[in-house]
Amino acid sequence: MIKDNLCRYIWLRFCLCCLVCCFCASLQAQQAEDSITGKVHAIPEVRVKGKRVLQRISVAMPIQVMDKKELQGLGIQNMADAVRRFAGASVRDYGGIGGLKTVSVRSLGATHTAVAYDGIAVSNTQAGQIDIGRFSLDDVEVLSLSVGQDNDLLQSARLFSSAGVLSIYGKNPLENTDKPYSFKGQIKSGSFGLANPTATWAQRISSTTTYTLNGNYLRADGNYPFTLVNGKYISKEKRKNSDIESWHGEANLFHTLKDSSQLNIKAYYFNSERGLPGSIILYNDQANERLWDENFFMQTMYKKDLSATWTMQAQAKYNYSWNKYEDTDVKYEGGKQTDINKQQEYYLSGTLQWQPISAFTTSWANDFALNTLKNNQKNSPAPIRHTWLSAFNIRYQWNKFTATGTLVHTLITEKVKQGNQPEDRHRFSPTVSLIYRPWQSQSLFLRLMYKDTFRVPTFNDLYYLRIGNTDLRPEKAHEYNIGITWSGSPLSFTDYVTFTLDGYYNEIDDKIVALPTTYVWKMMNFGKVHITGADVTLRTAFSLNRNVKLLLTGNYTYQKAIDVTSSDSKNYKDQVPYTPLHNGNISILAENPWVNIGYTLTGVSNRYSLPQNLPENRIDGYTEHTVSVSRSFHLGTFSFRLQAELVNLTNEQYDIIKYYPMPGRNFRIMGSIEF
Repeated sequence: MIKDNLCRYIWLRFCLCCLVCCFCASLQAQQAEDSITGKVHAIPEVRVKGKRVLQRISVAMPIQVMDKKELQGLGIQNMADAVRRFAGASVRDYGGIGGLKTVSVRSLGATHTAVAYDGIAVSNTQAGQIDIGRFSLDDVEVLSLSVGQDNDLLQSARLFSSAGVLSIYGKNPLENTDKPYSFKGQIKSGSFGLANPTATWAQRISSTTTYTLNGNYLRADGNYPFTLVNGKYISKEKRKNSDIESWHGEANLFHTLKDSSQLNIKAYYFNSERGLPGSIILYNDQANERLWDENFFMQTMYKKDLSATWTMQAQAKYNYSWNKYEDTDVKYEGGKQTDINKQQEYYLSGTLQWQPISAFTTSWANDFALNTLKNNQKNSPAPIRHTWLSAFNIRYQWNKFTATGTLVHTLITEKVKQGNQPEDRHRFSPTVSLIYRPWQSQSLFLRLMYKDTFRVPTFNDLYYLRIGNTDLRPEKAHEYNIGITWSGSPLSFTDYVTFTLDGYYNEIDDKIVALPTTYVWKMMNFGKVHITGADVTLRTAFSLNRNVKLLLTGNYTYQKAIDVTSSDSKNYKDQVPYTPLHNGNISILAENPWVNIGYTLTGVSNRYSLPQNLPENRIDGYTEHTVSVSRSFHLGTFSFRLQAELVNLTNEQYDIIKYYPMPGRNFRIMGSIEF
C-alpha cells in the first residue's frame, strides 16, 4: 500500500512537472493573423484500461476531442473557452460576452478553418470567418478539432477542402433509451448582468422517429471594469457599449427508415443585437457601433448502406444571413453610417463510399453551392458565386501501415450586376497522409501528413466599398506534419495515459492583405508567411483512492510564424501580428461522490499588434486561472446539477486584441434539471 501511494505521488509530480515545463520556456511573445477574418462516424480507437480515451491517436491527422462530461467537469460554458484548450488553435476575442470570436488553426487564419455543425459546414461567404460565439455548449455532445481533415471518408468535399475543421456534434437525448420524452431546463447567471435560460424538449413520435426543440436566450450588459495604463498614469475605467441580447432556437428530427437508413433534419434560427465596444486608445473609450444579426438555416442529412460494401451520404442546406452595422459619428455625412448585408446560400453535397475489403476504402464527394450577397451600398455589384467541389479519397491498410490520399478539385465562377467581374478560378489540391504502427502489442503510432489547400477571396475582399480588388488570387496554404502518438497504462493505478507530439511547417502564399495605394487602401496579394511549430498534448486519469479520481490534461504549442514577403521590408522575418511564440493550458478535474472540482490554467506569451516587432507594438503575455465546482444528484426520475465557477481568479488585466481589454475576475453559476 505504501509503495502504491508512493507511485501515485511520484506519477502526479511527474505529470505536473511535464505540464508546467510546457510553460517555462519563457512566456514571452508573439499569433497568426487571421486572413481578414446524426451521428459521429466511427474512427478506429485504441483500447486501453478504464474509460474511453477521447484523444484519437490512431489516425494520421492530428485530432483533438472533448466530450460533454469533460466540458461540464471543467466548468467550460462557452464555445471560445472550449476551443482555446485545443493545442494549435487560437481564438481571436474582441472582449466581453458579445465580442466576436473566430478560430484559426496553426496560424493559417480563420478563413482557412471550417466549422461543421452536426456534420454540415457553416458558411459565411461575405467575410469568410465564423463567429463561434453564437454556438451554445449546452447541448454539445462532442467537440473536435482536426488539423488537415477528419479521418472520416464519408464527409462533404467542403470539409476535405479546408486546412482545419472544428466539428460540433449534438445528440438525440432519447438515443439508446426507452424513454418516451425528456426535458432539460437550465439557467445561468453571473457577472456583468449575465442571464442565460435554456430549455430542451425531446419527444419520441414512434420507435423510429424523434424530434427535439431547443430555445436559448442570452443577455448581458457586459460593462466590466478594467485598468487603463497611459505611461505613468493609471486609472480605473469601465467598458462601454458591450451589451448583448440574443435569441437562439433549434428544431431537430431524427428518423430511421425501414431499410435502416438515417434521415436527420435541423432548423436553426439566431437573432442578436450587440454593442461593439471598440478599442481603448488613451482616454478615448467612446464606442457607438452597433451590430444586428439574423441567421436562419435548414439542413438535412441522409445516410444509407446501399450494400455490404457501398454507403452513400447526401446533404442539403439553405442558409439565410442578414446583418446591419451602424456607427454614429460626426465624420459621416448625416452623422451616421449604416451598412446592411443579406447573404443566401443553396448547398448540395453527395458522397459515395466503397469498401470491398476491410483494408481498402475509397470515396468520392461532390458539392455544389450557390452564394449571393446584396447590400445597401451605392452601385452594389450584387455578386453571385457558383462553387463546385469534388474530392476523391483512397485509404489502404497494409500490415503496419495505413496510407490515405485525397485530391480536391475546386471550380468557382462569379457574376456581378455591375463593376468588374473576377475570372473563373480552379485548382487541384492534394493531401497525403501515412500512419505506421511499429509493434502491434503497443499503442505507438508514427504519422506523416502533407495537405495543400487554398481559400478563395471573400466577397468583402473582392467588392467591399472602394478597397475591394476583383483581381485577387486565392491564398495557397501548404501543411506538413510529422508526429508520434502513444497510449497505454504504464502503472497499475492509471486508467490510461496518452501522449502526442506533432511538429509542423506551414506556408501561405499570395496572402491577401490590405495595402495603401495612391488614394485608398486596397486588398492585394502581397503576403508570404512561413510557420514552424510543435504541439504537445498529455492526458491521464488515475485514482487517488476509492472515492477520488483525477483527470489531468495539458497541451503546449510552440509557433514561430514569420513574414518572409520581402527581404527589404522592415518586418522581414518578424513574428506576424497576434501570434504568441508559446501558449498552452493545464486542466485538472477531481471527481468524487461529493463535489467535483475543476481547475484550468491558460498561459499565453507576448505578441505584437503590428508587423514590426517593436517594443511599442508588444502585447504582454498573460496567465488565466479558472476554478469550478459542480454537484449532480437525483430525486426519483429527476436529475439536478449545480455548478459555480470563478474565472480569472487572480484578476489579471490582459488583452487578446490590443486595446480590447478582457474582463477581470468574474463568476458564473448554473443550475439545471432533467427528467
